[in-house]
Amino acid sequence: MAVDERNLQVLANFCAAAADAMAFTLMRTAHSAFVKETEDFSCQIVTREGLAFTSPRHFGAPWYSGIDYRPLLDMFDSYAEGDICVTNDPYSGFVATHSPDLHIWKPVFHEGRIACFVVGHIHNTDVGGAVPASLSRSLTEIEQEGVRIPPVKLVAGGVLNDFVVEVLRANVRSPDQNGGDLHAQLACVNVGERKIREIIRRFGFDAFIEGVGMLLDYADRQARAVLRKVPDGDYFFADYADEDSVGGRPCRVALTLRIRGDEAELDYTGSDPQLASSLNMPTGGRERHPLVMVGLTYVLYTLNNDILLNAGTLRPARAILPEGTVVNAQRPAAVGMRSLTCAMTQIVTVGAFAQALPHLMPAASPGGNAILNVKTADRAGRPVMASIGPVGGGGGGTPFCDGSDGAGGATGFLRNTPVEISEAEVPVHFLRYGLHPDTGAPGRYRGGLSAVMEFRVSSPETVVTARNRNRSLMPSWGVQGAHAGVVSHFVRNPGTAGEAELGNTDVVHCDPGDVIRVIGPGAGGYGDPFRRAPEAVLADVRCGYVSPGSARADYGVAIAGEGVRAQVDEAATAALRAATGTAASGMFTFGRERVAFESVWTRERYDLLTEFLASVPVGWRFFLKHRIFDTVAQAGQDGAVREQMAAIFARLRAQYGLPAAASA
Repeated sequence: MAVDERNLQVLANFCAAAADAMAFTLMRTAHSAFVKETEDFSCQIVTREGLAFTSPRHFGAPWYSGIDYRPLLDMFDSYAEGDICVTNDPYSGFVATHSPDLHIWKPVFHEGRIACFVVGHIHNTDVGGAVPASLSRSLTEIEQEGVRIPPVKLVAGGVLNDFVVEVLRANVRSPDQNGGDLHAQLACVNVGERKIREIIRRFGFDAFIEGVGMLLDYADRQARAVLRKVPDGDYFFADYADEDSVGGRPCRVALTLRIRGDEAELDYTGSDPQLASSLNMPTGGRERHPLVMVGLTYVLYTLNNDILLNAGTLRPARAILPEGTVVNAQRPAAVGMRSLTCAMTQIVTVGAFAQALPHLMPAASPGGNAILNVKTADRAGRPVMASIGPVGGGGGGTPFCDGSDGAGGATGFLRNTPVEISEAEVPVHFLRYGLHPDTGAPGRYRGGLSAVMEFRVSSPETVVTARNRNRSLMPSWGVQGAHAGVVSHFVRNPGTAGEAELGNTDVVHCDPGDVIRVIGPGAGGYGDPFRRAPEAVLADVRCGYVSPGSARADYGVAIAGEGVRAQVDEAATAALRAATGTAASGMFTFGRERVAFESVWTRERYDLLTEFLASVPVGWRFFLKHRIFDTVAQAGQDGAVREQMAAIFARLRAQYGLPAAASA
């Protein structure tokens, strides 16, 4: 069957169904809850050159729809039928992006010729390393983040390499769980291979190859059509992860979005230097690396829900990723929490596009789900290592409706694990898992509510890890006069004499009876909350989403009565709204913490810092950033910024013997 524009969609549907079959196989055969319930995995079918041309439509993580496997494919001189390759090393080809992500790929042959590759990854709950679940903000080098397998043939000509499997099993905390997930991956690519061969029999080899190229070209044209509707210009936006290290300084991700006709450039110059923590992103400087392009993919899909998501979608765009920065870290930087920084790249992308399209883009999503894992033992003393689900915030308010509740925005693909499953697999008792009231930022369209999880530990020497903790200091921003979000909370033994607010701590040792409570960060709202329909506020009060006090103070809506009998007091509401001034001016509403921080660390001061740090060796940059922050805090804000910063830089060069100019 020849492929033309009339039946290109037929081929697209067949390929998407093949990817769906891969994903469904993986979900149904995986052992860990993180794969079979949370769905932290991806499946793609890629061209002979490595470009993804189809992904599952409803399963798994959407981050990798435009992935390029070529750096891994090219590491092998030849492939034979039955070969399956594997790696989880972030610095081998920059496809795997942290050590828990195990990537595999298999060639699909037709009459001796490679037609494509079926590929995918899963996030293993644990791959060994310094802490349970392998990841923590406190880790400083890749060697601490678990076993790494360089690209190798896991299966050669249909024969499994048992040594590789045993190395993986010997270095992890739950070898049977990891082994089960690995075999699910093998089943996944084998199903994909069978499905692609069926498609080739239907269309023919040459028509299949041609059609795949047409799918990439079509997505390219769709993406360019969207970009042509965006006004040309340069749009700058920056945001911050709470801490660049344990107890450290804010971690800045900065973006200058340049729109020229049907092309986009995402310039991350101004982002922080690579860190002595695990928030670094291993992109290798690849200009279409999926980690820095997820935000663009989300924007394009928001503006055209019919767009095909594949590598062609990213052709009109390129990223500038300065070497030795948090968005392009050099080995041996730790990279385990790169997903938190990736979420920030998505948020700054939305913030930049919001300036170009202010009436089409939403407010900020939270930018950091807490991924909770528990290492413990059951009643028989057998070790247990399991994920019990993400706890995050909702989606940002939009120009048309409220943000989604409980899960949304940047990391909305992660599904929750039902508490019944978690309690069956892990000796913890859940006290609460649901939505937390008054966590949706007030706006004409409010931000989505945050999730809350509370559970009691049953066994001694239990370790709870909560990676990607964020927004406990600087909340998500609102737009068009709405409020900023609320900050997140991580508490041990709430409501007791031993209550402890844990902040962004992500490894907690617990005893039997200890209670852990996590409340996700709130998303930003959209529009003046005093323009929200009183009936919508009433509905939120009746559902328990908004308290009567918040309805009055934040929305100017007076509520009479309680529960389902609650009603809007129209006279009091009119008086409240008449007595209140206009909404906050400016497009963005930032929390007071960010406003205070940026009153010192202005864009000018950050530009000077960026220029200076780029002139010194990579290994010095994180250290010098902290020394400069300390010096500026002590010196105050008197005098001209440029002269003040130049003097600080000169003193540091002299103190540490740094040359006047050094290459990175």
